[in-house]
Amino acid sequence: MTSKYTRLDRFISKLILIKRKDVRLLLAQQRILVDGIIASDSQQSIGPFNRVVLDANILQDSAAVYYMLNKPKNIVCATSDDKHKTVLELISQDISEQLHIAGRLDLNSTGLVLLTNDGKWSKALSSPTSNVHKQYLVDVENSLSSEYISAFTEGMYFAYENITTKPAKLQIISEKKALVILSEGRYHQIKRMFGRFRNPVLSIHRIAIGSLNLCEHLLPGHYRPLSQSELCALEFQIKP
Repeated sequence: MTSKYTRLDRFISKLILIKRKDVRLLLAQQRILVDGIIASDSQQSIGPFNRVVLDANILQDSAAVYYMLNKPKNIVCATSDDKHKTVLELISQDISEQLHIAGRLDLNSTGLVLLTNDGKWSKALSSPTSNVHKQYLVDVENSLSSEYISAFTEGMYFAYENITTKPAKLQIISEKKALVILSEGRYHQIKRMFGRFRNPVLSIHRIAIGSLNLCEHLLPGHYRPLSQSELCALEFQIKP
C-alpha cells in the first residue's frame, strides 16, 4: 500500500512543479505554513490532513471525518458490489467517495459500522495488537448452556488457518440469545464458534466497538458523525 505521508519538500515540489532546492528557499523565507505554524524543516512529514499554505494560497486543507452507521441486513460492507447495495450507498454522495469501512460486517449481520477517510486510524483500529473489543448480540437456533461459556473463554482451534482464537466472552441473555465479546475478527468467527456445537446462528448484531456504543436512536440505514468525546475515548484505546 502506498503511503499517504511524504516529506514537505517533496510535497511542495510535486504540487507546484518546482525543484526541492527552491522549496528550501521558500522555507528560509518563511513563506510556508503547516497547520498554522511557519515551517522550517524540509523533511517534515506531511499527511493527508495537514493544512499547508504557501503565501496566501492553500495547497491542502482536508479534514479527517469519522461516522457511525447502523447497518441493515442485506447490505454489503464494500466500496462496490454487482449484486447488493453497499454501506457507502447509504451515505450522502458528496462525502461517500472519500470514505472507507473500518471494521466490516457480513452481508446478513447488522449493527455498528465505522466509516472514515483516515487510513491510519482505521488500520490501528483493526490491528490485532490494538485489542479493541467488539460486542455482538447473537441469536441461535438451539438452547445455550454453560459449556458455551467455557469453550469461548478457552478459545477454539481453526484448522484452516491453523490458529487458536483469542479468549472470547459469552454471556447468556436468554435461552437462545447471547452477548459475545471478541478482541479479534476472524473469518465468520462467531458462526464458526457456534458451529462447533452444531448450533446455527440466526442473527448477529454488533452493538459496540471498544468504548463506542451504537446509538439507540440511530435507525437502520442511518448514520451520524462521531463526537469529539467518542473519538478521544476510542483513540485512547487503540494507541499501541
